[in-house]
Amino acid sequence: MKTRYLFLVYFLIATGLLGFAYYLQYEHHIQPCPLCIMQRLAFYGIALISFIAFLHARHQTKFYRIMLLIFALFGLAIATRQVWLQHFPPTDLASSCGPNLTFMLQNFPLSQVLKTLFYGSGDCALVTWTFWGLSIAEWSWGCFMGLTIIFLQTLFQRRQSNKT
Repeated sequence: MKTRYLFLVYFLIATGLLGFAYYLQYEHHIQPCPLCIMQRLAFYGIALISFIAFLHARHQTKFYRIMLLIFALFGLAIATRQVWLQHFPPTDLASSCGPNLTFMLQNFPLSQVLKTLFYGSGDCALVTWTFWGLSIAEWSWGCFMGLTIIFLQTLFQRRQSNKT
């Protein structure tokens, strides 16, 4: 498959996953926690970079692949943290979600917002929906892991084909 169309496939995957997240939010009334929002930002980054790369695929493909890998690794780290929170009993550090992300961004310094997001919360540990026994965070982790593997493989495959 041509590189250009691979970027289109990545874009469709990311937008499909985002669409499903919004479906769960608005049709099933499952509100995203701060870690879910951060994972959505990673999927938005993957979608945006993929779309730009699709339009501009003949140039800078290595740069785009590296950017995609960075967003996938960022999302993987956030999803890993949320899965970890879901598999351990709540503690004082993760007992309540507190204010929503918009409120925090408007009223707290960025360093405090980031600290709150990355430490997680009780709401981030709450499993509100499952499919085949896996939570949303676990499905997200699997998607980010798959994308990370694909992006690594294509990055190294391109390097090898450029050397020969």
